[in-house]
Amino acid sequence: MRLATLRSDQGTFAARIESPGTAIPLDGYADVGSLLQEAEWREIASREAEPIAFAERDLAPVIPHPRKIICVGVNYADHIKEMGRETPRVPTLFIKFADALTGPFDDVLVPDYARNALDWEGELAVIIGRRARRVAAADASDYIAGYAVMNDYTMRDYQYQTLQWHQGKSLEGSAGFGPWMTTADDFDFGDNRLTTHLNDELMQDARIDDLVFQPATLIEHISHIYPLDPGDVIVTGTPGGVGHARDPKRYISDGDVVTIAIDRLGRIANTTVFE
Repeated sequence: MRLATLRSDQGTFAARIESPGTAIPLDGYADVGSLLQEAEWREIASREAEPIAFAERDLAPVIPHPRKIICVGVNYADHIKEMGRETPRVPTLFIKFADALTGPFDDVLVPDYARNALDWEGELAVIIGRRARRVAAADASDYIAGYAVMNDYTMRDYQYQTLQWHQGKSLEGSAGFGPWMTTADDFDFGDNRLTTHLNDELMQDARIDDLVFQPATLIEHISHIYPLDPGDVIVTGTPGGVGHARDPKRYISDGDVVTIAIDRLGRIANTTVFE
């Protein structure tokens, strides 16, 4: 099952994607995040109603206002190598604010002071479906509502001004998120691949099961620090191929389109526009 947050003239609403361009509205729920607050969200999402048509631009961030967005750094072996780091013993965590999110096909508007070192980071996002507190990895799958695609859009110059990465990771309206949430029962890691294109050029290509810390391990680790709530998002890290690690370095320019796809989860495509 694929659940999306769609825009309308009256605001946003949650919907179940039936086919390309066709969805079933889920009345009473402003977005997928509000739907996940219901213990019986799966049954609610399965209800039948009159289908509607939608365009890609109608897709909002699948969870527009998560309480927490926890990002994981250095979590693919090839990315660890290209960045010259050692394999971590425990997950490296940082926070992204909800203000950074944007729709899966929205433009990313960049002010003049933030244009110098813009980079792409294609990532698998894990969406929590029930409150998780001190959860064991063996039980973690019971707490996952589903999966989506995110671009951890990064200002590298801001990121490396200090030892803390957050300031480079939360540029307003920069992180495409969606296109929808594919429920956990409809997605198996298997050999699914993540790819990132800058315009037509392939930049990242990796199996998502090559993560150093898998979602279950991340949920165990994080939930022993603080609880995870329905609608919270864990962004699991990026594989090798980022622009900052290239020689010479490659950054996103005005008009560039970054397209990130994960097998069976769909794709997002955001155009950077210099304001």
